[in-house]
Amino acid sequence: MLANNADSTVTGAPNSPSSSVSIESMPCSELAVDDFLTTHARPSEDVSVGLEKPPASRDDYGWFGQESLDRYVPGQAAAVMAAIRGTAQRCTSYTDTLPAGGSSTKNAVSTAEAGVPADDSLMLRISSTIPDDPEPYITEVALVREGDVILTVRNVVTQKPSSGVEAVLPAALAAYRAAAHNES
Repeated sequence: MLANNADSTVTGAPNSPSSSVSIESMPCSELAVDDFLTTHARPSEDVSVGLEKPPASRDDYGWFGQESLDRYVPGQAAAVMAAIRGTAQRCTSYTDTLPAGGSSTKNAVSTAEAGVPADDSLMLRISSTIPDDPEPYITEVALVREGDVILTVRNVVTQKPSSGVEAVLPAALAAYRAAAHNES
């Protein structure tokens, strides 16, 4: 299983400065940004871990991603999940300009339930196509709400994901629940 083979390192816990732009109003391209929650819906606590699965063979591209936990004041996490859903529905198709060279990407966002038992869950799949490359780059983001905490598992952009966040999400959720149970 991917999660058992992952090397993890702490990538940071401090909150980024709060943005004056809410999730509902943020640019569509920010759905693919690692810290869109801490930027547009500042949590009271945030911790992130980088995840990596080295390639197993020449045909395997490995896996690189991030897992984060964001704790909100009571009731706010449900509103944040609703705002993310609304933004994903607003952003089903958009064009973005790359910073290097000014090329444009055509992007499509699809949503589904994350497929794990939780108070709320959402899977975002962002497919980005660049000129002269017919194979899209894929970013997957799973968001799971447990009470006032949102667990996010993100697979960083790749053209050929060997396995997606659905391979890591159940283990990440089980680890969170075990840690939360040990704290109480």
